[in-house]
Amino acid sequence: MIFPTLNFLLFYVVVWPTAWLLARARQHVLHKLAIIAASYFFYAFWNWKLAFLLFASVLLNYAAGRLIDRWRGTAAGLWTVRLAVAANLALLGFFKYYGWFIESLDDLLRSLSMARELPYLEIVLPIGISFFTFQGISYIVDLHRRDLDRSRPLIDVMFFISFFPHLVAGPIVRAASFLPQLETPPNPNRVFVGLGVMLVIWGVFKKAIVANYLAVLLVDPVFLAPSNYGAVDLLFAVYGYAIQIYCDFSAYSDIAIGVAALLGYRFQRNFNQPYRAESLQDFWRRWHMSLSSWLRDYLYIPLGGNRGGAVKTYRNLLLTMVLGGVWHGAAWKFVLWGALHGGVLALERFIYRGHDPAARIGRPLWTRVVSVLVIFHFVCLCWIFFRAEDLARAMELLGGLANWSQPVELLNLFLLALIAFGMAIQFTPDDTLQRLDRLYHRLPIWGVGVACGVALLLIEAVGGDGAAPFIYFQF
Repeated sequence: MIFPTLNFLLFYVVVWPTAWLLARARQHVLHKLAIIAASYFFYAFWNWKLAFLLFASVLLNYAAGRLIDRWRGTAAGLWTVRLAVAANLALLGFFKYYGWFIESLDDLLRSLSMARELPYLEIVLPIGISFFTFQGISYIVDLHRRDLDRSRPLIDVMFFISFFPHLVAGPIVRAASFLPQLETPPNPNRVFVGLGVMLVIWGVFKKAIVANYLAVLLVDPVFLAPSNYGAVDLLFAVYGYAIQIYCDFSAYSDIAIGVAALLGYRFQRNFNQPYRAESLQDFWRRWHMSLSSWLRDYLYIPLGGNRGGAVKTYRNLLLTMVLGGVWHGAAWKFVLWGALHGGVLALERFIYRGHDPAARIGRPLWTRVVSVLVIFHFVCLCWIFFRAEDLARAMELLGGLANWSQPVELLNLFLLALIAFGMAIQFTPDDTLQRLDRLYHRLPIWGVGVACGVALLLIEAVGGDGAAPFIYFQF
């Protein structure tokens, strides 16, 4: 089930009033059970068998949490944390990386003239396993660090890990910030309805119009066969993919945050105009913020962070980003993507001695503009490896950027306008949605309904047929 579809609309039309009816009636347990049931229906819509895997993840982390509570402060408690994290990673590793490991091992053995019959298995990658696994680890580690005061009952752990808005593509929600919200029923007087509705509509627009058209008309054809196109089409396909992946993923996050908000629950912001970043460190504070902060708090800092000297700091940055790349997918291109980001983050730290140049006050405007352009183009270079089918196709595209003699075949004014729009929204005021929310409160209820209806009808009329899956569903 995909967010901007009729199926999801019908699903939510049932879930939303049911959840609030039970919350208003002070039936808090029934309210949670109703949302849990809806979440499993939402997940089982793709493959009902995989819902059992999700439930197994919930049981694993719930049981580990109870044992951590019982043995807190003892060696047994510490080993429980280690084994629970290892079990989560083993579950993720088997489903996501087994095939890649076997293929890589087979290639290595063949190159050494030691070919063997290896146990290939047909494994279906469960949608969202990277996200709900990281949320399970968050629960375990937050308990161990006492960011959570106690383990939670099974119903709350199930709600936290399985909650349908963030289940398949994030944001990655922290246990310490979300579980306290389940202590009491959601309060309808504290729900920002206008903001939630606008986030949903804004997300649908970015996905259905900007991301989908750029993908179908420019990005997909070019990355499928780079040698068929000249440098202009190749270059703008790279720019187009930068905008496509931003609009696609931020759209999912916006819809997820809006849908959760309309049910009375808060998620953290996941994107903050990343292509206006003036350093790569600044980019990672703005891009997929729930993942970058998760990697910082649960991987980079436990590895040692910036403690232990410069060399160890550079090692930790590189290792964190490589593992972040591998989290995105089982392929060497993601390893290279993560290594490029980690290497430049380490280089920035070396050049600026640990200070973020984007945070310097009073920098001349021209230096800030140059910094934004440099960082944007470095990110675009990395996106080539991220999007290409494999490393060979990525190198083919890079080589084609020297071919300026071939005429333009795909790029047109409409696609240029979409790319320009995608860049323009990186530089709008930070409080744009809040301003629109204040306007929402000035309108009568019928005016709000008309405005939302017109917006959705326009998106439906302009958007293409069908709804392509979100890019991050595969991660």
